[in-house]
Amino acid sequence: MTASPTPSAGPSASSGLHSIAMIGLVLALLCGLALITSGFGYRWGWWGLRTAFTLLRWSAYGGVVAGIASLVGLTVAWLGVARGGAGLALVGLLVSLGVVGMPWAQLRRARRAPPIHDITTDPGNPPAFVAVLPLRAAAPNSAEYGGPEIAAKQRAAYPDIQPALLALPLAPAFQQALAAARRMGWQIVATDSAAGRIEATATTFWYGFKDDVVIRLTPSDRGTRVDLRSESRVGGSDIGTNARRIREYLKKLGGA
Repeated sequence: MTASPTPSAGPSASSGLHSIAMIGLVLALLCGLALITSGFGYRWGWWGLRTAFTLLRWSAYGGVVAGIASLVGLTVAWLGVARGGAGLALVGLLVSLGVVGMPWAQLRRARRAPPIHDITTDPGNPPAFVAVLPLRAAAPNSAEYGGPEIAAKQRAAYPDIQPALLALPLAPAFQQALAAARRMGWQIVATDSAAGRIEATATTFWYGFKDDVVIRLTPSDRGTRVDLRSESRVGGSDIGTNARRIREYLKKLGGA
């Protein structure tokens, strides 16, 4: 007498897998929503920076839990214990990876970047802010440059940040520099063609952080030298944002 084969799993196993996969997916989506709103909520004035960073941190923790749940569901489906819920588990795992990956990438950038928030092409004589000073009145970071210590940290971390030289007289060079600043999408605060100074404010997309920029143009025997300074209003470290901004501007300036 031949025994009947025993099924690998019954309806209860499939139902259990579906529940695990659904929990993982729902948790991943909720954590993704918390992650996104942590920054935009701060930008829109819903909460302070401490709350925003707390939401960011706990959304990442929740993303890890969601990823584990989704991975369990996907593994059970792959082993053939149950069939239902594999698609939900896969989607939940992918969303979880995105939720955890964004803060992890930010943390890696923060660890690689020096703890400074004021970058300039001329650390020995950085361009000075004038028109933006009233806008920075309540900012935690001072508009005064930090001196030799900050200059040394910048040179070690960003040796490529150097002045630009335009083979143009001051007047046309100023117009070219101003056009490049506008293409960056900055809010132009003030322009002074006689002094060769342009001041602007850049706003980051996610958290809406305000960083101030000053451009200084100086005539030289080979044309016009362009120096730039970009400083964050808040935060001890800018995780490389100001250096990236200066590089991008100089590329636009050179391609104008």
